[in-house]
Amino acid sequence: MKQFITIVLFLFTISLSAQNFEKALDYLEFVSEQQEDITKKMWRYTKAIAHSKSDRNVQNKRKSLLKTLDKAISKIRNAPGYDGNEFKNQLLKRLHFNKNLLNDEYAKIIDMKAVAEQSYDAMEAYMLAQELADKKMEEIQEEYEVNYYAFANKHNINIIESETDLSKKMTISNEVFTYYKKMYLIYFKVFINEIYLMDALNSNDVNAIQQNANALSESAKEGLNILKAEAHYKNDKSIANATKKAFDFFIDEAENKIPVLIDFLVSKTDLEQTQLTLEKTPERKRTKTQIDGYNTLVNNFNKGVKQYNKTNTDLNKRREFVINTLNNSNQKFLGKHIPNDK
Repeated sequence: MKQFITIVLFLFTISLSAQNFEKALDYLEFVSEQQEDITKKMWRYTKAIAHSKSDRNVQNKRKSLLKTLDKAISKIRNAPGYDGNEFKNQLLKRLHFNKNLLNDEYAKIIDMKAVAEQSYDAMEAYMLAQELADKKMEEIQEEYEVNYYAFANKHNINIIESETDLSKKMTISNEVFTYYKKMYLIYFKVFINEIYLMDALNSNDVNAIQQNANALSESAKEGLNILKAEAHYKNDKSIANATKKAFDFFIDEAENKIPVLIDFLVSKTDLEQTQLTLEKTPERKRTKTQIDGYNTLVNNFNKGVKQYNKTNTDLNKRREFVINTLNNSNQKFLGKHIPNDK
C-alpha cells in the first residue's frame, strides 16, 4: 500500500479522549482519522526545506509538526490498544522514529542548506542528505504498512487499496522535484565557477580571474552537452532553455568580456608600477622616453576606464537578466506541474 512519496511522514493525530474499541475496525479508524491533514502538513514542510527562502517559515512548520507528534504520541500511549498492545507499540515506535528524524536528520538538513551554495560539493551533499532522510522515511513507512495489513488480516478486515487524490498529488510532486533538483545541480555546477570568478574580480587577482574564467567556460560548455542529453519532464523544456541561455552568457562572459577586464587591470598595474618608478627617479634624471611611455600608459588607462565600466555594466545587466529568467522559469515550472495542495 505504498501510496505516498518518500518525503512524507505518515503521521497520526488522535481524538482528545481515551476510548474503548469494540471492533478492530474502530481502532484502525481511530489511528488514521487525521492522517490526510497531517500528511499535507508534512508535505508542505518538506517542500519548504527544499524551496522556501524563509528560514522562519521552515522553522515554524517544523515546530508545529513536533507539537503534533508529541500530542499524537501522548494520545496513542494513553488510549487502550486492541487485542493487546502489539499494533499500538508499533505505532508508537513509528511516531518516535518520525520525531527523532525530524529533530536530527531534518535539523541537519536545515543547517546544511545555510552553507549549500558555498560549493558544489556542499550543494550535492545537501541534496543527498535529503534523499537519505527520505529513504529512511520510506523504509519506516513500508514497515508500518506491513504491520497495518497484518493487523487488518488478523481481524478479517478487508483493506481496499485506492490511490487517493492526495497520494496522486504527492507522487506527481516527487517526480517534479526529482527533475527540478537534477536540473538545478547541472546549473549549479557551472554557476559556482561564476561565483569564484566574481570573487577573483573583486580582489583584482589577474591570475585567479583568468583561471576561473577558463574553468567557467569549460564547465558551461560541458553543461550544454549535458543539457542536450537530458530528457525533459512532460516535454517541458522551459528550465533547460533558461539554463542554456545562462550557460551561453557564462561562455561569452568568460571568453569575450573577461579579457577586456583583464587587459584593463594589467594596464592599471603597469601604470602604477611605472608611476612608482618615475616618482623614485629625480626629475633631472627622467628621460623623454620614460615620460612619453608614462603618458601613453595614462592615456590608455583613461580609455580603458570607460571600456572597463561599460563592460562591467553590461555584464551585470545581462547576468541579472539570465539568472532572473532562470529563477522565474523554475518557479513557473513548479507552479505548472505541482498539483495544488490547498
